Amino acid sequence: MPPRTLIIDNGSYTIKAGFATKNPSYNDCHLIPNCIARSRDRRSLVGTQLESCRDFGGMAFRRPVEKGYLVNWEAEKEIWDRAFLDADSAVHCDPHSASLVLTEAPNAPLSLQNNCDQMVFEEYEFSSYLRCVAPSVIPWNDIPSLFSLNATPQIKPAEAALVIDTGFSHTHIVPTLFGAPWNSAVRRIDIGGKFLTNYLKELVSLRTWNMMEEPYLISQVKEVVCFVSTDFSKDLEKCKRLRTSQNDIVLDYVLPDYNTGKGGYARPHIGKSKEKEKGPDEEQVMVLANERFTVPELLFNPADVGLKQAGVAECVIQSLEMVPERYRPILLSNIVLTGGNAAIRGFKERFELELRPLAPCEATVRAAVPEDPVKYTWLGAARMALDEEFMKKRRVTKKEYMEHGLVWTQKTMAGEDVRGGGDTVKETSVEKDRRENRSHKKRRISEAT
Repeated sequence: MPPRTLIIDNGSYTIKAGFATKNPSYNDCHLIPNCIARSRDRRSLVGTQLESCRDFGGMAFRRPVEKGYLVNWEAEKEIWDRAFLDADSAVHCDPHSASLVLTEAPNAPLSLQNNCDQMVFEEYEFSSYLRCVAPSVIPWNDIPSLFSLNATPQIKPAEAALVIDTGFSHTHIVPTLFGAPWNSAVRRIDIGGKFLTNYLKELVSLRTWNMMEEPYLISQVKEVVCFVSTDFSKDLEKCKRLRTSQNDIVLDYVLPDYNTGKGGYARPHIGKSKEKEKGPDEEQVMVLANERFTVPELLFNPADVGLKQAGVAECVIQSLEMVPERYRPILLSNIVLTGGNAAIRGFKERFELELRPLAPCEATVRAAVPEDPVKYTWLGAARMALDEEFMKKRRVTKKEYMEHGLVWTQKTMAGEDVRGGGDTVKETSVEKDRRENRSHKKRRISEAT
């Protein structure tokens, strides 16, 4: 492993970044908001500056990652510069003496991969670099320990794992065999945390307060109050039949007061009669009933809002049909749920409940949620970076990139043997001309004297 290896899980909502250590842990990973925000007083806040913000009312967000793919490098560069080049940053580094491991979503367009590789080597000038699909690093984690406390710690990647990555922009089902994704079996659902937040925002705006300009607040509400119902019809009927005061599903969310710095919080529902007994109160309260479970229900039934896509459980079966039959039982017994939506209460139980009737009767269905599903991908990449033999095959140095070009770089990262004994990769004349005659921008990274 090089002196310093920077691991970046470049998510749509947050960047998970940190340096690989001999014994990586969640504490080595830092969360960085992957956005540029504009407050109502027209201040621009980039990345980590959001942590010092106290007024999120009416805040507008500009995100460089859309639908899971990095499409705006102008905005992303501002965020990366502040996160990795500022001297007071927790993940500050000198790219010239550091190696980079960067994750991306499955099936990223080739043009976006080219832009990414060019930025890493030509703009930031990292000494070496590996770009990999985010779910493909999950098998490098200690997966047996998720299912048994007495399991023997694994050193090499798990032979088989079915990764359900449900994040901000999307949900991916990715079977991995011997540490590599089975590409033909990858399935995508266009529902993630952003979709759920927008749906909750619309429901709340129709029923209680107008929250169409408050995405940050509604995202917080979603994380605090939402849960996945194990019996959707029963809970829905309960909300229709019982009066609000008798329904234990109903919660109050007290809205934050940005003027006084008081944060929002959830509490048991207080009826109107009790509120009158308490006397006048300046608290603004949002009452939430079936919104709590109808919003995350979209992960299992996208058709509820008109999306012609299968739910998570059905997509798992569709994915497994593309995998050789002999691997299907072991994949069903090693399902790992990652991403922010996996932390929603009841998600794992509902997923197993939905998948069990669809799976073969003789198969064992086991799913596990890591201790921190948001940082779990980063942890897998940090452990992968410790395998020097694997990294030597996939990692590309800046010298190799400048000598061989983009096509060779992409094939090497994909695992093709282009260094020794493999087919010669021919660089197109257009790419060669671009690489040899490109006009460098003014370097923003000063080399150490």
